[in-house]
Amino acid sequence: MAHILEGQVLINGIDIWTRFGAFLVEDKRGGLENLAEILRPSKLKPELCVNIREKHGEKYRTALTPRNEAREVTLNFALFQDSKTFWLVRYQEFIQFLKSGWLTVTFPNLGGTKIKVRYLECTKHTPITYLWKEGVHAAKFKVKFREPEPIW
Repeated sequence: MAHILEGQVLINGIDIWTRFGAFLVEDKRGGLENLAEILRPSKLKPELCVNIREKHGEKYRTALTPRNEAREVTLNFALFQDSKTFWLVRYQEFIQFLKSGWLTVTFPNLGGTKIKVRYLECTKHTPITYLWKEGVHAAKFKVKFREPEPIW
C-alpha cells in the first residue's frame, strides 16, 4: 500500500515525501495554514489615477487593467526519517534542493495547482525529537518563498 503522503506535493516534478521524507504539516491539529497560503490571492498593483485639487475624488481611465503584485508564500514543512544520520542528510539535501533555483510546486489534490517560486528563507525551525539520541527523528520548519508572477 502506498504511503498516504506520497504524491501530495511535487517540487520540480519530484515527490518530496518519496525523495526527502518531507511533507506539508500544520501548526495545530485541524489547522489550514498551508491551504490558506496556497489559495490566498495576491494584491493588485495600484492603478494610475489623477488627483485634481479642484475636483472631488480621483479620476481613473475608463478601462482598468488589473495586474497582480508579486507575493510571498510561507509553507509549513516537516521532515521525518528513521535515523539521526538519515535525518541530517535528508534535511540538508532538502534545504539545498529548495535553494537550487526556480521551483515549480505542484499540489495534485488541489486540481494540479502550481506555483512558481524561489526560496527566500527558513523562518522557523522546531525540532520534534532530540537529535543527540539515535532513533526516529522529525522536525517542523516554515519556509518563505517569493512568487514573482502569482497565478491569482
